[in-house]
Amino acid sequence: MQFQEVVEAQGHLIDSHIMEQIFDQVVEFGGRFEVEEFRVGRTNSEPSYLRLKVESAERATMDRLLQQLLGLGCSPVDSGDADLRTVERDCCAPEDFYSTTNHHTLIRHRQQWIEVENQRMDALVVVADGRAGCRRMRDVRSGDQVVVGMRGIRVVPESKERDRLSFAFMSNGISSERQVETAVRQTANLVEQAIEQGLKVVAVAGPVVVHTGGVQGLSQLIRNGFVQVLLSGNALGVHDVEAALYGTSLGVRLADGRQEEHGHRNHMRAINAIYHCGNIARAVETGRLRSGILYECVRNQVPFVLAGSLRDDGPLPDTITDMNAAQDAYAEHLKGAGLVLCLGSMLHSIATGNMLPSWVKIVCVDINPAVATKVSDRGTGQAVGVVTDVGLFLDLLSRTLVKK
Repeated sequence: MQFQEVVEAQGHLIDSHIMEQIFDQVVEFGGRFEVEEFRVGRTNSEPSYLRLKVESAERATMDRLLQQLLGLGCSPVDSGDADLRTVERDCCAPEDFYSTTNHHTLIRHRQQWIEVENQRMDALVVVADGRAGCRRMRDVRSGDQVVVGMRGIRVVPESKERDRLSFAFMSNGISSERQVETAVRQTANLVEQAIEQGLKVVAVAGPVVVHTGGVQGLSQLIRNGFVQVLLSGNALGVHDVEAALYGTSLGVRLADGRQEEHGHRNHMRAINAIYHCGNIARAVETGRLRSGILYECVRNQVPFVLAGSLRDDGPLPDTITDMNAAQDAYAEHLKGAGLVLCLGSMLHSIATGNMLPSWVKIVCVDINPAVATKVSDRGTGQAVGVVTDVGLFLDLLSRTLVKK
């Protein structure tokens, strides 16, 4: 073993299983480790401390290992300031740029640790005027100073929920055996907690909300101030309007589940009706649209974003068809979020999770357990899955919160 590094980590290393992950990574890369110092936090607020000597036979292997350990909160000891390099062309980063995680990150600059702002995964760190912030690659400009390599960087992973009585379900992963009423009650507590802290509750909803009869539940949450932002796609908007105007969803009558005659064209009629009004807000103002999720958003001044896709019919005039613009709109409305409710929309949920820092809680509700698993597997480890019918969940959640 010719190459050695000494790294240190601090936090709730034991009950969050971070320490065993650190050891596993070293072994998986064919390296060796020696614990030079370990101090156990004795209270809920006191962190543990680990100092570890890591050895590897090859420099390239050591570099890859350090990159993995960095994401687990390990930083090289006495590494000095973070290395900066100047961007030469717009949207073109240096080859060895540091790619961010969604965890709290600090960089050492001018011998001081500074926090990286606007934390999100898969971004670059740009330093300017003594401050550091995450920047998407498409937004990097010639002359920007970006962090490269792995020196002078400190990542602080989120620790496991420690209030095991109040929020035990937040640490139980994804399970179809979790009692729905318990998950609803705990989610209601999270909603109230976020609002009390002055943070937003964001709903990321798919058209299945309409198909499963969740319109009334989500509308009630919006109307009573429990949801401050709605993020979705064109399909939710179309079927929400279809349900409000014609009582169908995908041509199926919501009242009795029977196929409406010629109902297959109702979603196109809904799009046409909104175009005749100009947009959704005008449809509400003129009285053409009198109910539904988007109706409640307009009436209660709750902002909504409809992101377009290749498969969209219409789309609605409010739908943002420029994907970069839609991403920007999502990111802007996610600022200040304290809780995100992902409701039956896998792709929008994954996209939203990629934009969020790891300290924003996500409750992912879907009848398919694979959806919540995919959201979590794509880096959004704070996502908790509730495997149930979305319409049922929204009905129970609205009843629980409005009754309080």
